[in-house]
Amino acid sequence: MKISIIGTGKTGSKVVDMLGDNLAYAFDESNPPTVEKLKESDAVIIFVPGEAVTNILPIVLDSGIPAAWGSTGFAWPEDLEDKVRKVETKWVLATNFSLGMNIIRNAIEAISTGSEILKDPEFKIHEVHHIHKKDAPSGTALSWKEWLAKDAEVSSAREGDVNGIHELTVSTANEEITLKHDAKDRALFAEGAIWAVEQLINNQNLTNGIYTFGQLFDFITKNND
Repeated sequence: MKISIIGTGKTGSKVVDMLGDNLAYAFDESNPPTVEKLKESDAVIIFVPGEAVTNILPIVLDSGIPAAWGSTGFAWPEDLEDKVRKVETKWVLATNFSLGMNIIRNAIEAISTGSEILKDPEFKIHEVHHIHKKDAPSGTALSWKEWLAKDAEVSSAREGDVNGIHELTVSTANEEITLKHDAKDRALFAEGAIWAVEQLINNQNLTNGIYTFGQLFDFITKNND
C-alpha cells in the first residue's frame, strides 16, 4: 500500500514518519501535487490550511483516489458529494482525526440526552490551540456543539504550541459536569488519518462518496461486532 501526503507541516510530518516505506510522495508548497503522481498512490492524506484547499481540491478529485482531508476553516462545495461519486472514489472529511474523539462524541450525545432532566443547565465549550492556528473556534469545537445539540457558549484561546484541548462544562445551581479531551501529541491525528485511508482502501463494504470521520468510525466498529 502506497499513501501520499499533501502538507508536511507539524501534523503532516508525523504522517510521513509513521508511513515509512508506505509513503508514496510528500507534497508541499515547494513540491505541489500533480494528478499524475497522485494516481501512483493508493490514497492521499491532506493536512493543509483552509485557504489552500481551493487549489488542491480539483487535483485530488481528478486523481480519483481515496482521500482523507484534515483541513478546517473551509466551506466545502454543496455538490462535492456528487463530484466524488462521479469519479467513483471515497473521501473522509474530518475536523479532528483522533480516534478517541469518537468516544467523546458518544459521551457528549449521552450528556445531551441526560441534561434534559437537569434544572436550567448552562453549556460552555472551550478550546485551546497553538498560536499559529488561524480558525477560531476550532472545527472540533464546532463539532462538539453540533453533537451536543444545545445552545452552548463557545470560546477559544491561542497559547504556545498546544496541540488541542477541548472542554465541555455543564453547570446548574448545584452541580457541574466537565468533559475534557487533551491531544498530547500530533501523532494521534496522523494515526487516525492513516487508519481512515486504510479503511477507504481495504473495506469493500464502503460505497463511493463522502464520509465524516465519525460515520466511518461507526461503520467500521459496528461491522466488526
